[in-house]
Amino acid sequence: MTDATESADVIVVGAGPGGSATAANLAAAGRHVLLLDKAAFPRDKICGDGLTPRAVRELIHLGVDTTGWQRTKGLRILGGGHTLTLDWPTTDHFPAYGMVRTRAQLDEAIARHAQTRGAKLHERTSVTAPIRDDSGRVNGVTAKVLDDRGRATGETRTFHAPVVIASDGVSSRLAVAAGRPKRADRVMATAVRAYYDTPRRDDYLESHLELWTTDDNGRRMLMPGYGWIFPLEDGRANVGLGILDTSAAYGNTDYKDVMRRWVEDLGDSWSFTHDESAGPIRGAALPMGFNRTPLYADGLLLVGDAGGMVNPFNGEGIDYALEAARVGAEVIVQALARPTIAERDRVLHGYTTVMKDELGGYFTLGRWFAHAIGHPEVMRLATKYGLPRTALMRLLLKIMANLAEPRGGHADDRLVNAMSRLAPNA
Repeated sequence: MTDATESADVIVVGAGPGGSATAANLAAAGRHVLLLDKAAFPRDKICGDGLTPRAVRELIHLGVDTTGWQRTKGLRILGGGHTLTLDWPTTDHFPAYGMVRTRAQLDEAIARHAQTRGAKLHERTSVTAPIRDDSGRVNGVTAKVLDDRGRATGETRTFHAPVVIASDGVSSRLAVAAGRPKRADRVMATAVRAYYDTPRRDDYLESHLELWTTDDNGRRMLMPGYGWIFPLEDGRANVGLGILDTSAAYGNTDYKDVMRRWVEDLGDSWSFTHDESAGPIRGAALPMGFNRTPLYADGLLLVGDAGGMVNPFNGEGIDYALEAARVGAEVIVQALARPTIAERDRVLHGYTTVMKDELGGYFTLGRWFAHAIGHPEVMRLATKYGLPRTALMRLLLKIMANLAEPRGGHADDRLVNAMSRLAPNA
């Protein structure tokens, strides 16, 4: 059975932060938007749940109510026998606080916000393929309807719009079907995470540059990867670790076992108890530095993980998905006001230009950084000699979290911006 075709100004496939924020921005501008997601809310996503001030700025711009969300003051870094606590920098452009919010809560909050703005949300709607017109432009999608167990009901739907947005995650079946595979010259990472109950209350994100455990013979052993502990407001913490594909251990390591060993070795410092109700240790890939391009072509625009918008410095992707949502919506609103397809297309290509101008050079710096720390000796020396130098680490925090004032600011802001401008915008 096939439902009647539904049409709109824009179709957004995937109701993660980037997709829902795009839909909210477009609906607020008076556009008819369809937001499609294969799951029903609330639903979980593998993520660290940490929101930097850069992401918080976008949530403020979007108008999402964040009352009661866990706020963070900064970052605590542990490694090489050192512990360094850094507050988020105080700037005019970004708020001086971050947040932590589970993806089950965050994603639903933004999706419902999009609905209040006027977007139409179709849950349990699994997109199966793009629809193309005679010229090859994507102008719609086909989808199958799922039941509450994720099984196909036999009902199918067809959606049409002059602009389609793929925000369907790292695998992005829609982008792949449209002929945009992942780029092999981009950095990838794998991350695993789980939720743990803890009696400790903290308002700092915690980053572990070294993961230690004890082997069966009682000897201390350094394991591959880098860990995080992000406290939530409900007495739990999101605990996880990641490893870059620039590391020799990538693909040859049982990451879940490494995490279990590391968490056990943390002992009384956090007194973790695994929250079984939130599920086991689960993993996901992190697509970094625009690993799928072009970001716009032939009617299809990419947002968030679908376009590889993850920061190679720190694995953060929510802030860039939200930024892409804002930029993409602005470009689309202007494009839809043009009278011809050719004029509309010229405007839509501006999305790629803006995103690469804003982030291309910075992501290149991040790729260089990722390749450098993939060498254990480089990471050991950086940890040993860098962490004790607070001024240097403050600068590095501003670089890694991309929190430099975009214009003016202090000398370190100008340095970060100059480095990003000089790096190849590829």
